[in-house]
Amino acid sequence: MRIGELARTTGTTPRALRHYEQAGLITSRRAGNGYRVYDQAAVVRVRNIRYLLDVGLTLDDARAFLPCLDGDMAAAPPSEAGLRIAFDRLAVLERRIAAQTEARDRLAGALRQATGRNVRTVA
Repeated sequence: MRIGELARTTGTTPRALRHYEQAGLITSRRAGNGYRVYDQAAVVRVRNIRYLLDVGLTLDDARAFLPCLDGDMAAAPPSEAGLRIAFDRLAVLERRIAAQTEARDRLAGALRQATGRNVRTVA
């Protein structure tokens, strides 16, 4: 199948598919006209990549799951390596959230001080 069909089938974009290919997560062959052609197995692989990205992992994280990308990742029991990657990513996200919360609170405080108005923040 060509890149547009794979994009439609998997709910992604051709640009994202080219990015996954550049990252070494999927492969294609070139047709005589130069178009990228993917086999049917790419559908499962792309859906698994999307699953990993949707739960908060990065493409670099997903690379560690290469041996598993062709199966049913959502239903498979997690491996120790996979759990370690997920826990590490969760720690990174928690640190980012804490830093953003601090920045929001400093900005709200500065606005309160500058305007004398109570600034409402979403907690």
